[in-house]
Amino acid sequence: MDTKMLDLYTDHLITCPKYATATGLSATSDNKISHDKVTRFLASNDFNSKQLWTLVKPTVRKIESEDGVLIFDDTISEKPYTDENKIICWHFDHSKGRNVKGINILTGLYHNDEATIPISYNIIEKPIEFIDEKTGKLKRKSEKTKNELFREMIVTSLGNTIKFKYVLADTWFCSSKNMEFIEDNDKEFIMGIKSNRLTALSENDKKEGKFLYLRDIAIEENTARKVYLKGVKIPVLVTKQIFTNKDESTGVLYLVCSNINLEASEVNAIYQKRWKVEEYHKSIKSNTALEKSPTKTVRTQSNHVFASLCAFFKFERLRIKTNLNHFALKAKIYLKAGKAALKELQELKLVHEIGGFA
Repeated sequence: MDTKMLDLYTDHLITCPKYATATGLSATSDNKISHDKVTRFLASNDFNSKQLWTLVKPTVRKIESEDGVLIFDDTISEKPYTDENKIICWHFDHSKGRNVKGINILTGLYHNDEATIPISYNIIEKPIEFIDEKTGKLKRKSEKTKNELFREMIVTSLGNTIKFKYVLADTWFCSSKNMEFIEDNDKEFIMGIKSNRLTALSENDKKEGKFLYLRDIAIEENTARKVYLKGVKIPVLVTKQIFTNKDESTGVLYLVCSNINLEASEVNAIYQKRWKVEEYHKSIKSNTALEKSPTKTVRTQSNHVFASLCAFFKFERLRIKTNLNHFALKAKIYLKAGKAALKELQELKLVHEIGGFA
């Protein structure tokens, strides 16, 4: 990996006001870096999660702790006008409740009180084309499910001997297989769980097949209840939170936790750390130009995603040193750029003898 070019390109992703382009980077470097060199950098190799771990590993080793958590979630970098391929295709966006066209990225974040660092990621590929029997339209599908990738990423984290205690995820990853997989690897989990999960109130009820929907079980808000989920061999804790939406409607969030010795307040406090992945998604889209690349090929598009995640890591290292969040750092950079632009304009007016309007 050309780390010097990666350093320069990620700086460009952080500072570019609009689209991150090879010509734009060349121009801002006063043409010291040619357009072709940037293009070759993006097209020469396949950067992936292994290279990301190599870059972040020294920092993770400095800050990791036994109470760290791994957070998993995916986001879609929307590309409505880009030609479709195996990574730019249609994905279901559960936040919008509909399919959108773009790049679907599943990330594993390491988080503790010191930092939030992407340690692994997968771009969801859909190389298999097929005709939908209902609609007759051409569609794509993946060779592996997100849940399979989720488990593989945990295995990788364990192989990298990263210190952590809990795996945090939303309802998408709350399958029986995932829960038992985490438990079998001597880790704990806290996940969102759907209200229609079949649940028994005791071990005997489970053996006799006496299951209820989770939503029909009496659980006081902010209390924890030990239950037995269908298809899960271990007892778990379930908590219930009631929240108010922006439109004043109310919603219910159920959490499931493998550590049956916790209080509800502790379960809720640990799961609250999952919000860091939402901040991460917002930052890579707003601060590291994830969606602002005109790259055309699968390799260059994938490598741009890799660089965007590396730029987030660069921001996080600056946050640790300066105690300024990513958006404050971006604002500070742009303020400097604005001052430089204003000074340049005033000098141009002076040289060409263009005064004010008086």
